[in-house]
Amino acid sequence: MSADESPTHVASADCDSLLLDNQLCFALYSTSLMMTKVYKPLLQALGLTYPQYLAMMVLWEKDGLTVGDVSTRLLTDPGSLTPLLKRLEGEGFISRTRSKEDERVVLLHLTEQGRALQQKALSVPGCILSASGLNMEKLLDLQARLLSMRDHLHQSL
Repeated sequence: MSADESPTHVASADCDSLLLDNQLCFALYSTSLMMTKVYKPLLQALGLTYPQYLAMMVLWEKDGLTVGDVSTRLLTDPGSLTPLLKRLEGEGFISRTRSKEDERVVLLHLTEQGRALQQKALSVPGCILSASGLNMEKLLDLQARLLSMRDHLHQSL
């Protein structure tokens, strides 16, 4: 039996499906890494990390949410969110208080400093759009497609 006939030999065309640059997951992963690198200096100027920025955006949309509400919105585990929220509280951007109705529930509120930070962050989306090389129409189309894909993947779980 020759090497070409061995059961472990895989045709070259089949191997193309395993090339790193042919993987959608790698394109998404590497793009996410680049996005985070572009965000980093913009957010450092605000005193935020990228995950903190995401949490602040949730609270800028709706103040007074619970830790569970924020973790649901960010598709993350509440336990992993707690240290991040403690740092935001330590920086004076949010306050955390226990619910009077249920002491297990922690409510999150923006402070004046946290609300003022929103004004400072207004330039961030425009900087990201500029760095992306996309126009607004293409960016919104890409975002809609990615959200649709995310929802389909979520439903497949």
